[in-house]
Amino acid sequence: MKKLMVCLLALTFAMSLTAFAQQDNMSQGQMAPDNSAPKAPLKTLKGTVKVEGDKTVFVNDADGKSWDVINPDKLQGHDGHHVQISAHVYADKMAVHVMTVKMLKASNMGGSMSQ
Repeated sequence: MKKLMVCLLALTFAMSLTAFAQQDNMSQGQMAPDNSAPKAPLKTLKGTVKVEGDKTVFVNDADGKSWDVINPDKLQGHDGHHVQISAHVYADKMAVHVMTVKMLKASNMGGSMSQ
């Protein structure tokens, strides 16, 4: 009889630990969305890269806004170039995280070449 009671007590203890662990995991899972930042949308933008000291900014053609570049190494060597970037845009921080960069051809501002 003592063995049966010890086994039941051990089983009850094990079950309560399992239930407690599940409750802890669920509460952590419910808190994660509140703590996580909203995802920044991936957008394609055209504009000019400007390097000012150790700070790199991207000036958007569409609205003329300047965006801080979170990862300036992606735009290294493109100072003053007209480029198209694919980037995650953080509007609240006025910053972009560049994923890809593509050089754009210079527009022909001198008019038509044919006579």
